[in-house]
Amino acid sequence: MLTDALRSELAEELALAERDRIPLDPLVARYPDIDVVDAYEIQLLNIRRRTAAGARIIGHKVGLSSAAMQQMMGVDEPDYGHLLAEMEVFEDVPVDTSQFLYPRVEVEVGFVLGADLPGEDCTEEDVLNATVAYAPSIELIDTRIKDWKIGLCDTIADNASSAGWVLGKERVAPNELDIKKIDAVLTRNGEVVAQGRSDAVLGDPTIGVAWLARKVASFGVRLKKGDIVLPGSCTRAIDARPGDDFIAEFAGLGSVRLRFS
Repeated sequence: MLTDALRSELAEELALAERDRIPLDPLVARYPDIDVVDAYEIQLLNIRRRTAAGARIIGHKVGLSSAAMQQMMGVDEPDYGHLLAEMEVFEDVPVDTSQFLYPRVEVEVGFVLGADLPGEDCTEEDVLNATVAYAPSIELIDTRIKDWKIGLCDTIADNASSAGWVLGKERVAPNELDIKKIDAVLTRNGEVVAQGRSDAVLGDPTIGVAWLARKVASFGVRLKKGDIVLPGSCTRAIDARPGDDFIAEFAGLGSVRLRFS
């Protein structure tokens, strides 16, 4: 475990790496004693800094939600990061690729909450009852660690490698669509680059949202009405390059587009 002073120092390093787009060597290589508690505290230090400057938390993202990713990282549960209003990107406005270090996109079924979720006792049924709609989504991920050579604590400290997100226009009520059977196809410049299904996320994305509600409760946080939750990717992450035009299409849920300039 790290000292509070070192946590603050590493939070500042990550903030500067994001601002100046100069990547860091992996934290886990430099500080072998870093643990998950340290990593979440480092993440929270930067989130508190940003909210103190006026940023607004409007949801969370779940990472490491596939069995393959958990096995690769040597963990048995997902991780999470914060979604800030200033991180939102839009279908009709190309994203400036130069603002990021190593941008990638992931295809996700977004949850839009219409009611607060319970905390430590949250169940999948609670999630379905509180969800007002599913929405097609692409998450823009990035890392402030050199060449994506990340360990678990690297990505957690780095806001779970989150950098942006976009929702498509369509909204579908949970009782109109089986959340475990949504096929997704991602194209880049008209070419299919990834395919998957929503049950790639822990077998059922609602499991990830319920886990998140329980997890953040331990930090005194609740998932609230109006929040957006990205439960994890249906497909592998795809590199984003200048000029790329991505479209993610979801069976029964519509589509979402993300372009890069």
